[in-house]
Formats: sequence, C-alpha cells, structure tokens
Amino acid sequence: MTCLECNKELGYLDHKNAMESLGVELCEKHQARIEKLIEKNNTPLEAIQLYYGLKEAGVSAMLEWWDGKKSIDIAISRVKLNIEIDSQYDKLSHEQAINDLEEDMHSFKNGFTTIRIPHVLIRYYLKETVNNIIGIMEGLKANIKAI
Repeated sequence: MTCLECNKELGYLDHKNAMESLGVELCEKHQARIEKLIEKNNTPLEAIQLYYGLKEAGVSAMLEWWDGKKSIDIAISRVKLNIEIDSQYDKLSHEQAINDLEEDMHSFKNGFTTIRIPHVLIRYYLKETVNNIIGIMEGLKANIKAI
C-alpha cells in the first residue's frame, strides 16, 4: 500500500482513511490536497477515482483544468480531451442539457473533444471506463496525426 502520488508507504490508518473518504490510496498530505480541491471546485469523487485510474494506466491527465471559461473535471491535453463526470445525469433538465452543449461547443471550437461520463460507470466499472478512455485517446491521436 503506497500513495498514488508520492509512492510513500502507507500505514493502516492512512490507507483506511483515504479509501473511506476518497476511494484511492493517498498519504495524509495528498489526501488533504485532494480534499481541498474537492471543496474548492465541487469535484466529484468519481473524478478523483478516474484520475488515479488513468494515472495507474500511464495516462498523463490533469484534475480541474481551467479551459478559459470553466474548470474541467479531467483534461488530457496531449490529445485535447476533456472529461466531465455527470453526477446528476438522471436529474438533467433541458436547460442544463443546453448549457452542457454550449460548453462542449466552446471546447470544440478550441480544438478539444468533451465526453461526459455518468458517475455510476466509474463507481462500478472503473477499469472498463479507463480502457474505453484509452481507446478514445488512441482514436484522437490517429486523427491528430492525420491532419
């Protein structure tokens, strides 16, 4: 059991606290940083879990990346991919759907593709979600080279 950020060996209590509060293995220092990020940006827990799942798979991603208009849950700048976690997709109103579409248009005009992932996919199918994102990245890389 080591911290996913600094590879520091975790004691039982650090491991237990991080897993109970965030669902990922982090030392006390990095757990506190992530908790501040969550508080500041209202970051979904699933975004944290997906970020570390991608990191474990070798993907260089950024949490809460500012795109000039708003904060993106996860950004993978190498392939210009923005990932938003929909934590309340079942309560989506038409106003929110239009706002989401306009935000996606803004990102697309800047060369970024935005995908929205329901939080339940990450909660129950993290590995499959990571594998699918890697597949999307491969497709985006191929398109970037083709241009």
